[in-house]
Amino acid sequence: MHALLQYTLDLFGPDDTVDASRRAVSEMPTRPPADGPPSPQPDAAAFRHPRANREVRLCGHAVEYEFKRGKRSTIGFSVGVDGLSVRAPKWVTLTDVQKALDEKASWIVRKLVESRERHARMHANRIEWRDGAVLPFLGEPMRITLDPTHAFATAGGCLQVREPGSDAGAKLELQLALARHATAEQIRDAVQAWLMRQAKRVFTERLDVFAPRLQVQWRKLSLSSAGTRWGSARADGAIRLHWRLIHFRTDVIDYVVAHELSHLRVMDHSPRFWDTVRSVVPDYQELRGRLKEETLPMWS
Repeated sequence: MHALLQYTLDLFGPDDTVDASRRAVSEMPTRPPADGPPSPQPDAAAFRHPRANREVRLCGHAVEYEFKRGKRSTIGFSVGVDGLSVRAPKWVTLTDVQKALDEKASWIVRKLVESRERHARMHANRIEWRDGAVLPFLGEPMRITLDPTHAFATAGGCLQVREPGSDAGAKLELQLALARHATAEQIRDAVQAWLMRQAKRVFTERLDVFAPRLQVQWRKLSLSSAGTRWGSARADGAIRLHWRLIHFRTDVIDYVVAHELSHLRVMDHSPRFWDTVRSVVPDYQELRGRLKEETLPMWS
């Protein structure tokens, strides 16, 4: 049973989770944030989950949410890009669910508003897959250049570093051996394949740096494209990291790597866990905030 234990780190965008019992869950802080007024809105906007089967009014907002029962010991709320999801034990009454929703109303509405705003920013930053497109790589803007004359097709791409102040604009340039008339899908797939290779390389290097410091041993690295997790760790040493972390600066990647490796010592988000993370990443709180707040371009 111990080998099946798993802990996850939520993506900053799609998911925020809290238990009505106020247990630490996923990437929520060890102590739940103090309830306060939600972000100002021009009107009492409605929030509707695409699989909504119940409705509630919270802080003047109509919230249609997905409700499911299952084998769990507490009522749990998950706020993501789709909206609010509520999970409850089979024995809990709907009255108890309503009380829990009322208790966390400010938190829920605040997260719904933040999720909607974040999603709008992501759409505004949608990548247009063409020659000259720019996207972040290790925290630096990287320009995509199509150059069918080069013989680096087998490598999937060639990264060039431009001198500061050059006409290229972005400091980094990824040259792809694709025809000038390549489709958006061909360009996107080539860029993604190259980024995933870089992610595997960089993540492996950072795991090998932090594992000895934490006196743990990781056994397998898998790249993830899950919609709600930056990473996860299993007690058997298996680590999963979202390949799009490669967009962030190395110090942010280091925080996620240290976070997951720390779970090989402490399989929860207790104060002892955060002390373990702090022992190798003293400024983890700042980096954690950056991971949550920075908006990556919409990948489509």
